[in-house]
Amino acid sequence: MSSVSAEDLAEDFSMFDIELNDAELVDKLKDLCMILRFDSSSLVDEWVAFSHTHKNVALSMESLEQFEREKLNRKSQKHKTPNVKREKQKVYDISSIEELIDGNEADDLLNAYSTPATKGKNKRLHTTPESVTNKRVMGVTGSPSVPYSPRSLPSPVGTPSQKYTSRSNKGDVVCKFGDMTTNTWQGCGSENCTVELYDRDNAVTTNFKYMFQKYTDKAHVLNDIIEDLGYELQNANLIENFSHVALPLQETITVAGRVCCDGNGRMNSQSVMLEGSVETSAGKRVSLLLSNLKEYSLFPGQTISVEGMNSTGAKLVVNKLYEGVLLPFNESEDIETNKPLHIMTTAGPYFTSDNLSLNPLMDFLQVLIKEKPDVCIFFGPFLDGRHEQILNGMDGMDATYEEFFQTIIHTIIERTTPLKTQLVFVPSQRDVHHECVYPQPPYQITDIPKQQLERVHFVSDPSTLNINGVIFGLTASDILFHLGAEEISWPVAGSDRLARLCKHTLTQHNYYPLYPPADEMNIDYEYFEQFAKMQITPDVLILPSDLRFFVKDVAGCVCINPGRLTKGQAGGTYCKMVIQPRTTNKTGSNSGVAKETKAQIIKL
Repeated sequence: MSSVSAEDLAEDFSMFDIELNDAELVDKLKDLCMILRFDSSSLVDEWVAFSHTHKNVALSMESLEQFEREKLNRKSQKHKTPNVKREKQKVYDISSIEELIDGNEADDLLNAYSTPATKGKNKRLHTTPESVTNKRVMGVTGSPSVPYSPRSLPSPVGTPSQKYTSRSNKGDVVCKFGDMTTNTWQGCGSENCTVELYDRDNAVTTNFKYMFQKYTDKAHVLNDIIEDLGYELQNANLIENFSHVALPLQETITVAGRVCCDGNGRMNSQSVMLEGSVETSAGKRVSLLLSNLKEYSLFPGQTISVEGMNSTGAKLVVNKLYEGVLLPFNESEDIETNKPLHIMTTAGPYFTSDNLSLNPLMDFLQVLIKEKPDVCIFFGPFLDGRHEQILNGMDGMDATYEEFFQTIIHTIIERTTPLKTQLVFVPSQRDVHHECVYPQPPYQITDIPKQQLERVHFVSDPSTLNINGVIFGLTASDILFHLGAEEISWPVAGSDRLARLCKHTLTQHNYYPLYPPADEMNIDYEYFEQFAKMQITPDVLILPSDLRFFVKDVAGCVCINPGRLTKGQAGGTYCKMVIQPRTTNKTGSNSGVAKETKAQIIKL
C-alpha cells in the first residue's frame, strides 16, 4: 500500500474542521495508516467515528494511542477462533424425566423443540433496537401539554462555557463569496418581503401518521425514482432506449438503474452494482467494472445511466457514465422589487456541549438586531438529542422538553419584535421533542401573538420556499456528511469534494438521495415521494452540516453550509448574504442568482 502524504491527511481532516499543526501528530497518523492499512480518507472516517463515540475527544497523541489500541484489539479479536466446549447431551427416560421438570434444565428441553435464541453479538435484522437513546429519548406525549406562559416556565440556567466566553475570534469572516467592495450588509426589516411555500400542495404543513409503511409500497417508490430519473437521463442524452441490465449481449448497450453495493459494508470500486427498474430489467442487478472510466463519482442510491458491454450477463464493463441532469430554475413571474434581499441563517445546536446556557443564542440575536435582515432562517436542533444534559433529562430544570423548546422560540420572537424580521424555523430529527421522521412536519407552537403570526413561519424538513421570487431549498438533515461517508470517486484528488456532494443532491432531484439512508435517518418513503422531491433547481440551497462551512456556486445554484452555531464547548459560525435584484439574460430565462449574491460565513 502506498504511503499517505501529509497533504492528503491535512486536506481530509480539514473537511471536519480539524487542523494538523503538529508535525508529531502527522507522523503518528502516517504510522497508523501503515499499521492499520488505511488510506487517508478511511483513517479520517475511523477517527471521526471514534471521536463521536468518546464524547468528541480532541485529536492528540494520547487520544491517538487509545485509538490505536482499540483498533488493534478489534483486529486481533476478529481473527481469534472461539474455543467452544461441547457438552455431552443427557438422555432422559420415563423414570428420569421428573428430574428435568423439577430442575433448571427445563428450559434446555423446551429450546430443543424450538428455534434457538440468537446469542452473542449476531446482527438482528428488522427489529427495534435495544437502546434507542442515541436517536430519541423521551416522547413529548409522556407529559400533558401545558399552555405557554413566560412566568410559569423556568428560565434556562447554566454557567457559560469558559472556552466559549474566552473566545478571541468572534466576528471574524472565515469564508467569502462574491465581490464585497460595494456592498451594504444592513437590511431594513421585513418591509416588502414575502415568505411563502413554493408549492403548498407538495409541502408538509401538519403532522401525519407514520410507521405504517409496507415493503411493497416502499419498493414501488424506489422503483419510481429509477424510472423518473432514467426518463430524464434518456431525454437529456438522446438515448434511444434502455436495455436489460443482466441480459448477456455481445454488443454495446445502454442501461439505467440505481447504484448499490454487493454487500453490507462500505462500497468501493470493486463492489459497485447497478439495480435496474422493474419495467426494463425486472429489478435485476449486475456488477459494474469501472476501470475504463477516467473519472466517476458514485454513491449508493444514485440513479445513473451507463454505456458498456455485458457479454456474460454477470459483469458490465462500463465505457461511459451519465450521472444526472439538473432541473430548470424557476421561470415564473414573481414579486418584483428593486431592493436587495438580506438573509441570515444559522443552525443548531444552540448550546455548548457542557451546559444549557442560552448565551450563544443570545449573542446571535444581538448580531441579528444589529444587522436587521429581511429574513432569518433557524435550523434545528434546538434541543439536541446528542447533548449529554438533554439525554439525562435536563437535571435541575423544572420543565419538559416541549416547555423548554417553547421558551426558546418565544424568546427569539420577542427579542426580534422591533425589527419585524421574517423568521423561518426548520426542524431537525435530532430534536428530542419533535417527530422523528423524514419528511418531518413543522414545529407546533402555541400562544404566538396574532400580530406576530405574519412574520413567523414554521416549515417542514425539507422545504422549498419562495422569498421575493428567489427559490430557497432547505433541509436540516446532514446529507453532505452522510453522502461523504458513502461516496467513492476517481481520481481521488483534483476536484472539489464539497461542491461534488452538493451537485449530487441537485442532479438526483430530491433532498436525500442516499439509499440505504444513514442509521439516524428514519425515512417514510410514501411521504418522501411527495414531499422530499425537488420540482425545480433552487436558486439557493442551504445544507447545514458537521462538515466544514462553505458557500459555493454549483451549476448556478448558491450552495451554503453555514456550519453550527456552537461546536463542542466553543462558538461556531453563521451566514449572512445579500441578493441583489434578479437580472435575466438575453433569452429571458433564469440562470440562478449566483452572480447577484454576496455572502459571508462569520464566527459567532
